[in-house]
Amino acid sequence: MDVRRTAVVKLVVSDEQRDALHRTAEQYLYCANRTADYCWSDTSYTECKTNKRQVRDALYSDLREETDLQAQLVQAAIKRAVEAVKGVIERWKKGQRVSCPTFTAETMDYDTRSATFYRNKVSLATVEGRVEPSFVLPADSPTPYERYVLSEEFEFRESTLRYDAATDEFYLNISTRRTNGNDEVPADTGHPDQTVLGIDLGVNSLAVSSTGTFWQGDDYDHWCRKFEKRRGEMQQRGTQAAHNALLRLGKREEAWRKQYIHTVANELVVEAVEHDCDVIVFEDLTDIRERLPHAKWHHVWAFRRLYEYVSYKAPEQGVSVEQVEPNHTSQRCSRMDCGFTHEDNRHGERFCCQKCGYEVNADYNGAKNIGLRYARKRTHRLRSSPKSGSGDAEVDLRVNGGTLNSESHRPIAGD
Repeated sequence: MDVRRTAVVKLVVSDEQRDALHRTAEQYLYCANRTADYCWSDTSYTECKTNKRQVRDALYSDLREETDLQAQLVQAAIKRAVEAVKGVIERWKKGQRVSCPTFTAETMDYDTRSATFYRNKVSLATVEGRVEPSFVLPADSPTPYERYVLSEEFEFRESTLRYDAATDEFYLNISTRRTNGNDEVPADTGHPDQTVLGIDLGVNSLAVSSTGTFWQGDDYDHWCRKFEKRRGEMQQRGTQAAHNALLRLGKREEAWRKQYIHTVANELVVEAVEHDCDVIVFEDLTDIRERLPHAKWHHVWAFRRLYEYVSYKAPEQGVSVEQVEPNHTSQRCSRMDCGFTHEDNRHGERFCCQKCGYEVNADYNGAKNIGLRYARKRTHRLRSSPKSGSGDAEVDLRVNGGTLNSESHRPIAGD
């Protein structure tokens, strides 16, 4: 039985944290209202848009560019608006007077990626980065927060941050779910036996998985060059007609880029599902420009969008998405019995270990290392966790037998 419990806590916030939360709520409400306007139709409820995936595909990139919100908060705002429109449609069907939903109250929905709970504080994503306000808990113990949020018998699902203007206070309404009494499973980490799909991003290959599937970047680069050439020709004319045509070309190019990366993201998620993977692991993209000096702006744009699209598509299929530090993943030998790391191991697109002689495609080697890094990190966390019932938690990394002599190249559908 799905047993759910809730706990409400009051936050103790500094002036800086308060300002950050207010600015975040303002942008969150902007996303929710933009989504509601996009979904709504005054003509007929049958013309309202209520498919969450289609709405996200249409609005997500724009809302990310228009706000400073973390990806998960943008997704949460879109989800809230779509659910609100669905509720209004149900009343419309019953003949009640309705109008497009409008969001004004300062409330935000947080999930496991945008909120992290500790014993006496919570870490929340904001437009100013993470803030960590503490709690005001009742003196009597155990409190609902201790009984449910900190308990091994319940796992955190989601929370709603609410601002009470009358008291000038922030409150968190936290939702948890019973973990079916499995005390050996840490509430914040999930099942220890996981299959991991590592993903390497690069210039020559847009993405490579640890299962040996390649999403080549040649076609993407080809069309980017064609759009760039066309823009240059129009800019040289300098006429109003050319300017108008340039605006239309920009919109067409933007739509093409989004559709292209959506296609890659969908196929990547399918790859994970087909290989029974529980986790898709990317390298951290924070310093991607420095690590790939030859990457053009549209490469970096593609990398970030691919990660963001996969981040909301994969959970719908029961697959989580994580990131790991990329240090030396291109120079380390991915053979389980080696791991030798040296800059001379990589030669362009080929990887050849100077110690064991393992030779393979460099991006594929990097994808395996990204998956292995997450596996090692997770195994270490589970073994050192006081909640873990065993010190021998294993994490499986899904690869094609550990070797790849002839790479499989998957064409991009819908070109």
